[in-house]
Amino acid sequence: MASFEELGLNKQLLASITALGFETPTTIQEKAIPVLLSGTKDFIGLAQTGTGKTAAFGLPLLQLVSATDKFPQALIVCPTRELCIQIANDIASFKKNTKGMQVVAVYGGASIGMQIKDIKKGVQLVVATPGRLIDLIERKAINLNQIKYVVLDEADEMLNMGFQDDIEFILQNTPHRESTWLFSATMPPEIRKVSRRYMNEPVEVTVGKANTGNKNIDHQYFVTSAHQRYEALKRLIDFNPGIYGLIFTRTKADAQAIAEKLTREGYDIDALHGDLTQAQRDKVMGQFRDKSLQLLIATDVAARGIDVQGVTHVINYELPDDVEVYTHRSGRTGRAGNTGISMSIVHTREMYRLKQIERMVQQPFRRIEIPSGKDVCRKQFFFFMDKLLQADISHGDYGTYLPVLAEKFADISKEEVLKRVAALEFDRFLKYYENAEDLNARQAKEMIGKKGQRDNEKKEVHDKGRRYREENYGNGNYTRLFVNLGTKDGFYKASFLQFILDMSDLRKDVLGKIDMREMNSWIEVEGKAAKQMMRSLDGKNYKGRRIRMNEANSR
Repeated sequence: MASFEELGLNKQLLASITALGFETPTTIQEKAIPVLLSGTKDFIGLAQTGTGKTAAFGLPLLQLVSATDKFPQALIVCPTRELCIQIANDIASFKKNTKGMQVVAVYGGASIGMQIKDIKKGVQLVVATPGRLIDLIERKAINLNQIKYVVLDEADEMLNMGFQDDIEFILQNTPHRESTWLFSATMPPEIRKVSRRYMNEPVEVTVGKANTGNKNIDHQYFVTSAHQRYEALKRLIDFNPGIYGLIFTRTKADAQAIAEKLTREGYDIDALHGDLTQAQRDKVMGQFRDKSLQLLIATDVAARGIDVQGVTHVINYELPDDVEVYTHRSGRTGRAGNTGISMSIVHTREMYRLKQIERMVQQPFRRIEIPSGKDVCRKQFFFFMDKLLQADISHGDYGTYLPVLAEKFADISKEEVLKRVAALEFDRFLKYYENAEDLNARQAKEMIGKKGQRDNEKKEVHDKGRRYREENYGNGNYTRLFVNLGTKDGFYKASFLQFILDMSDLRKDVLGKIDMREMNSWIEVEGKAAKQMMRSLDGKNYKGRRIRMNEANSR
């Protein structure tokens, strides 16, 4: 493996990264930096999140741009506010020994006036989210005519979020760029189209196989019944007492409800979803980063761009509707060379989708039994004992209290003291898990012998499902809704499904057929759920356009 010195970086940058503790380049850095330092070649880098991509493009940019010219020369576009701030902070740490170099982050949810002032002071590198950048362009508050280098980071995420038109608008407004660098975890056809249209014979580097998962991640799944999913989640958390993790749900309603339930039961957790204000979001993320929160539960939309070091576990409370989203979820752990665990809680009817994901990431998924109550208590007990043995007693004047303690415990054996300590710590766990049931869904062959019994069970499940839908959504008939959103708005079917369910707080099982066109879409929704969906979407705004939703036959 080459050293940073061998990659061609200047002395100022080498001094900065040495001070930061960088020793050897990651694979994407080793392959990308020599190519990018030429400054004239378009580049596509396919690598998972957490592989060091920011340094792979940030270091060459700092070497290529001129610190004496006080105007924007390099533009980095990324999907979310969190990622925008993180990239700007990383580049700021890389440039500490490069005099006169300035970087500014521009993103929504913060004062645009202050961002305009920062740009006018004179900057060489601009890190931006698409919406805020376009706002600045239209206000003529930023001049991109002298931009030489454009970086599109997390390009697949930006397309999933509906930013394709914005990306093309930005590329059209940087006519004098010398090179375009595109970094992505996956390579969907839409990115390939953008690269063909705006890039000239790009050098393409793939770290690992395209669209595959991080090799440092252990992919596990646990099979339970749908109604026991929450109990399974609790048990997995309890079985991993040192967990520092992210839990993914499909809707913001699930994220909030589960966070509230777990908080009431004593867990250090909070939720991240689209209903939070920017100040609330910043507060939650700050608490998670400083580990005041042990767990963060989020929707895919809300979690985009989050990069937190040291995440040990990702738990998929539900599998994502779009199999490619799994790569982004699991990529939150196992970063920067560390190992991580991605757990998925599934029920038997979801096994086909799990197999799809397994084929996509090209890594085996291990089925693991959901721990029993006794297993959880045993794991918690040994974790506590390890903490007890490792407790730092060097800073306190504990010797002062030893005579009193010795007198107090004079008639109690060491074994009795340990039992009492364990009782204080584990009484709640022991009582809760004393008669804990088995949460594992067994294979059909374990419980059913004859074909007739299988047929009866299938009929019973079908009848229960039909009764549930009729009780909750009227007679089970679908209402066909019209909405003035389509593929022209940057939606794919999966991202459109995610959007309407997040907006309406409905579950996927109330939906029927979805027919998407360029300008409009038609959605079949069951009974009462149709009214809820119309109330949630009709009249709202999407990317500056008023959403119109009504019954299709009323148009």
